Formats: sequence, structure tokens, C-alpha cells
Amino acid sequence: MTSITRNISQQSQLCGRMFKQVVLAASLVALSGCAAVNTVTDWFADDDEIKIRRIAPIVNQVTPKVVWSHSVGDGVDGFFSRLQPVYANNTVFAAERHGEVVALEPGNGDVKWRRNFAIFRSDSIFDGIANIWRSGTSAKISAMAAGYDKVFVGSENGQLLALDSKTGETLWEASVPGEILARPAMDEGILVINTGAGVLFGFDAQTGEQLWRSETDVPPLSLRGISAPAASNGGTLIGTPTGKLQVNILTTGVPAWETAITAPSGATELERIIDVDSSPVLYGTTVYIVSYDGTLAALELRSGRILWKREYGSYRDLAVTSERIYVVDNRSNVFALDRRNGIEIWSQGGLRQRNLTAPLIMGEHVVLGDRWGLLHWLNTEDGTMAARYDLGGDDEDEAIYAAPIKVDDMIVTITRDGDIAALTTK
Repeated sequence: MTSITRNISQQSQLCGRMFKQVVLAASLVALSGCAAVNTVTDWFADDDEIKIRRIAPIVNQVTPKVVWSHSVGDGVDGFFSRLQPVYANNTVFAAERHGEVVALEPGNGDVKWRRNFAIFRSDSIFDGIANIWRSGTSAKISAMAAGYDKVFVGSENGQLLALDSKTGETLWEASVPGEILARPAMDEGILVINTGAGVLFGFDAQTGEQLWRSETDVPPLSLRGISAPAASNGGTLIGTPTGKLQVNILTTGVPAWETAITAPSGATELERIIDVDSSPVLYGTTVYIVSYDGTLAALELRSGRILWKREYGSYRDLAVTSERIYVVDNRSNVFALDRRNGIEIWSQGGLRQRNLTAPLIMGEHVVLGDRWGLLHWLNTEDGTMAARYDLGGDDEDEAIYAAPIKVDDMIVTITRDGDIAALTTK
């Protein structure tokens, strides 16, 4: 009975994947070069949502093209997630929440290797029936990073895996008491993990040995996400749920300094949410960080002294170049600021309330995805809209929920439903 159930499950999964790839391919062909909004069905949408969805068409100044596409299981489905592909060692690595991890050729999307970390059980009739439609119990994969010839995979269950980047072989495993909701960071052979329980861990990246742990306070109410750590210059930088930027010594985990970016205000716990969920960005000797409740700050790395503050609120990562900082705020307004003093250079409100991703800088453009599967290219000089591409067909299951990544001269993005696409404007 178990063998029959497993065969049915495998056939069902294979058929589902083939059908999904056919549909994706057909959609990409149909939508290629589309600059205007597609026709939407507004039967179940209220007036405000209809207004947001009906984005005005533009004339593309550049022409986005899909180079390749691939489907990875069911993506993150309807769950909160910051899981996104990573690029290292001339390979694109991607994963779905349920358990599938793949390594892809960056030039054509061909699969180099594939692993499935879904948990298989046969301890009840119910499990056997459930597995007909979806193999195994979800591994709840939530974070990935790559470095030192390894791929590091973290889960909401607190599981941490190190895989050989060339073969996918499991090199070591570890566990932590807390959800791993943000990508790990690494430097000097140390892997840094932040958890939803307010505990930061340092692991030996080669062996998986836990080297240290550092605890921070967690308020009664905070956002679901957490700050991804940044590791550089002998320290690890992290935003905290209590509105601070914290720096720990990389080798020992001992706190070096912490600075309050913002302070709670308001009468209710909801009004007092001050999470710093974005990853700190280190540029030269200055750290840039933004809080959810409305503070963007530049700090001196050595001392933690605040150089300047501006009133912008966001839970998304910043993009920083030699001259500018790009911010997507809580309402999906996009801003460009002078990196030296935080003075606003331009703003773009035409994508307001579209749940934009964090920005990616690609040459002369800022690239962002949105909740209806559209990719947007803005001019870095003045914020005007330069191009648009409809990757999701106005389906919220095909929302682009995580920032695209740069792969050579392409961008690679993934939808909520697990469809990966590599695009170029050349």
C-alpha cells in the first residue's frame, strides 16, 4: 500500500510540474514585450484595489526579454517569506518552501542538481492520502545563502543545512531554537544566523560547529520578518525588533555597540512597533539602516554615532550606490536620496500600494517587482518609469514577493508560485 501511494504521489507531482511549466511557457510567450497593463477580472475586488491594479500603460524605453524560465515546486505559496534565489560560483540556487532546492545554469536555466528536503512519513493512513497530492511534510525552507563553495539553507523549524554547491550533497546539519526567517551572512569563515526568537548565532562555516550565541530583547508585538545580518570588517551588523542597530564582534559574538535608531511612541502595542527589519548596508565606513516606523539613518561604523536621520519608514532592504540611497517605503513609494546627507533627489508615487519588492540597481535603472507579477524599471536619474514587464499575468499567486537578484547582465526573479525567470534588456 505504501509503495502504491508513493508511485501515485510521484506521478501526480511530475504531472503537476509538467503542466505548470507548459502554462508558464505559454504565458511568457503571450506576454513578451508587454508594456501596458493586461485586462483584469475585478469581480471580487473593492474600489480601492481596482484603482491600484489598473496601472496606466507606458511606452518602454528599453525592451525586457525573458532569457529562460524554470519552475520550482509551489514556491512559497500563500505564506509570508523572504526566500529568494542566490547567485554564486556561476550557479543560480533557488528553493521552494515545501523542500525542493535546485541549482541552475545561469545562461540557460538548465538544472545542475536537485534535492528535496520534504519530510516523508508513513505512520498513518492520513499521511499516505495527503502525500498523493504533495509529497512529504513541508520542510518550511525560508532562507538561503551561498559562499565557501556551499549553499546554506535555513527553515522555519530552525534547521540549518550546508550543501556542496557543485553536487547538492549535505555536508553538515545544525539546529537553532527559533525560526530562521532571514538570509544568513558570512565572513572570515563564520556563518551568522538571525532568528525570530531574538538570538543571533555564529557557526563555523566549514564544520557546522556553533561558535557563539548572542541574545537580544523581543517586544510583545513585532513584525513577522527579521533583519538579515551583514558581516564585514570583523563585525556582524543587525537590526533589532527594539529599533536598534547592533554590532557584534564576528569571532566571539560579544556586542561591540548598539545605537537606538528610533524609540517607541503611541498608546497601543501596535502603535509602538519600531522593528528594524531591513538588512544594514555598509558603504565605506558608514552604515545605512531604516526602521518600520519611519527613521532612515546613517551611522559611523566605528562608534555607532548617528551622522544624519530622515523620516522614511520601511521594512524592505535599501539599495546603496556611491552617490545615492534608494528606498521603498511602507506604502510602496520609491525615493532616491543623496547618500552623503539624506537629502531627497526624487520620488516616484505611481506604484503606490502595489507591495513593491526591495529595489535592485541595474546600470541606469532601479528594478522592482510587485504583488501582481509586474516588473518595473525606473530611471535612476529622475525616477521616471522606463519599462514594465508582465511576468505574472495579474495573478496574485504569481506575485513577485522578493527583490530580483543580479546575475551577470540579467536579473533573476521568482514569483510566489515558484516560477523563476531570467530577463535582460540588452
